[in-house]
Amino acid sequence: MQLRKNLLNQILNQKPDLFIGVDAPDFNFWIERQLKKKGIPVIHYVSPSIWAWRGNRLRKIKKSVDHMLTIFPFEKNIYSKANIQATFVGHPLAEMIPLYSNKKKAQDKLKIIKATKVIALLPGSRQGEVTWHAQLLIDSATEISKRIRDVKFLVPLPTRETYDIFSKTLFKNTHAELDIQLLVGHASDAINAADLVIVASGTATLETALYKKPMIVIYKMSSISWQILKRMRYLPFVSLPNILLNKFIVPELLQSDATSDNISSKAIEILKNAPYRKNLLIQFTKIHHQLKQNTSDRLSKVILKFIK
Repeated sequence: MQLRKNLLNQILNQKPDLFIGVDAPDFNFWIERQLKKKGIPVIHYVSPSIWAWRGNRLRKIKKSVDHMLTIFPFEKNIYSKANIQATFVGHPLAEMIPLYSNKKKAQDKLKIIKATKVIALLPGSRQGEVTWHAQLLIDSATEISKRIRDVKFLVPLPTRETYDIFSKTLFKNTHAELDIQLLVGHASDAINAADLVIVASGTATLETALYKKPMIVIYKMSSISWQILKRMRYLPFVSLPNILLNKFIVPELLQSDATSDNISSKAIEILKNAPYRKNLLIQFTKIHHQLKQNTSDRLSKVILKFIK
């Protein structure tokens, strides 16, 4: 709290014509609210996930910002209904990821030589997520490898700490004969190199869709946390591809449904279903075009309205 107060005082001493907060809502909204009270215009870039779990934050947001810059098109309508000005400016990932990616190039980069199929396993970015998902994904990979010859698994971990959690879990499974490659970083390469991605719910599901890859979305947590989130949640979907298309286009195996039997069976089903994968390619390309906007131009137009 003291850090925020010190930062607020520094900002006020500068007497800005405009303040732009970027993401980090739990940190930024308090500062933005104080600045707005002082008559300083406030723009916030990247909306919190009000559409998923925390819709009750709209009142706080209205007190904190004059204009919200959103990265998903449907967010603008939510803010409009709450009488908060908002502009959809596009998603940065859609700008960074090419419309047509090169799987062979990614496989060469990761030195994948002999593999009938490549499956990426993304257990999440936080240590708690990796702890919950590591054994589940190893068990699922073991089941899949019994049914597909020469299948290779890629596991990109974001930090050395998450790498250690997964590798220790893998080491305990000495019976599992898997061709599995653990990576620190390289999530984009692993997704791009894959024929299928098994991914914990989060931003990685969007990245997977933008690389036009079939996926299975998973998530596990404590029973208490799950019950709380179920009560707070008001959308039927949790994964971004399903939310953006407003329909179940990718499977979501959550909590009690997230078992190695369910995951491995669904993986085999997807890999055998060429028409389904072709339809996914069409739907994911639609998402890419929808999110790929001239972001810098849209941002500058909103900012100029406040400083003229």
